[in-house]
Amino acid sequence: MKTIKDLKNIDGKTVFIRCDFNVPKDEDGNITDDRRIRGALPTIRYCLDRDCKVILASHYERPEPGVYEEKYSLATVVTRLKTLLKIASNISLAEDVVGVDAKSKAAALETGDVLVLENLRYEAGETQNDIEFAKELASMVDVYINDAFGACHRAHASIDAMARLFDGDHRAAGFLLSKEVNFFEKTLENPMRPFVAVIGGSKVSGKLEALRNLIEKVDKVIIGGGMAFTFLKAQGYEIGNSLVENDLLDEARTVMIKARKKGVKFYLPVDVVVTPEFSEHGISKYLPSQEIPKDWMGLDIGPASSRLFRQVLNDAQTIIWNGPMGVYEWDKFSKGSLKMSHDIADTHATTIVGGGDTADVAQKAGDVDEMTFVSTGGGASLNLIEGKVLPGIEALKS
Repeated sequence: MKTIKDLKNIDGKTVFIRCDFNVPKDEDGNITDDRRIRGALPTIRYCLDRDCKVILASHYERPEPGVYEEKYSLATVVTRLKTLLKIASNISLAEDVVGVDAKSKAAALETGDVLVLENLRYEAGETQNDIEFAKELASMVDVYINDAFGACHRAHASIDAMARLFDGDHRAAGFLLSKEVNFFEKTLENPMRPFVAVIGGSKVSGKLEALRNLIEKVDKVIIGGGMAFTFLKAQGYEIGNSLVENDLLDEARTVMIKARKKGVKFYLPVDVVVTPEFSEHGISKYLPSQEIPKDWMGLDIGPASSRLFRQVLNDAQTIIWNGPMGVYEWDKFSKGSLKMSHDIADTHATTIVGGGDTADVAQKAGDVDEMTFVSTGGGASLNLIEGKVLPGIEALKS
């Protein structure tokens, strides 16, 4: 996979950079975490330093195609970009994606100008991987760069079809994308040991392939979050009204048996924070995992589990973490996730944090700067761990 540095001559060219500006916002529409925007800056600056005209494109959430809604606009991203880039260049937002405004502004670009296209998903052709829509995008530029790791697991037009319209001398990965792929591939291929995987989140179904793949590579596995209850029930424990996937109980047993055969240590919560209702303000208490009442549910790991997991992490040389330990969005049930973040950050290991919710926990805990690497892509990083082919990367290699 070529990186932007491998392209022989992009000086003065019009460059399309597919970014991932799908950033979290608060109720008032203000950006609460701009890591994905900051992650794209090295690639953007590299192009501007070479007198390129730059066109940036990204999706944001899931608007209804053809229907403009201000809450899905990239206007706030453009405002943040102007602050972060700190350049005299003209940074503007097109009113559409491949319409009259976008094409006229693209044609009028001068050296060092930056144009941001509106939300790609306003066009139905984006999610349909439509070749005609991809050709419309490609008609505005000379060079294609993909720097949107967080979207590489989706075969969408700006990720897949468009990349294939350019030859190997005119398409490449940006700095962020190549950094993400290299980090995950090198870590999984040749990790420093002991290698510990910390897997959380709500459902086993979303992490099953990743677990199967990791058991072939790691020395220890820690399971937390809602998915732990499927494993606890598979061992015969009463889990009350806790989240469970009954159709995956056999799969859970198979994973634990496989770990035992491989000599991989497998750790589950020994205590949990339980509550009678799924509510932010309900009563709660700590109980051993074996003592969850029938009409109660577990929403976080307990302090004994945190202490156990801390011991498990003590000798780790590589830690890969994907998924929170509980309902971290609610303060009452966030302690297990925040403690896990602190404990991982405090180790001397190489620490890799999956994107999405896991990165949000590390951010909330104030540990981002202490981690070796925090991914910008939750689904994409999980796909890499699972050993899956990412359409965006395959398109660049094809």
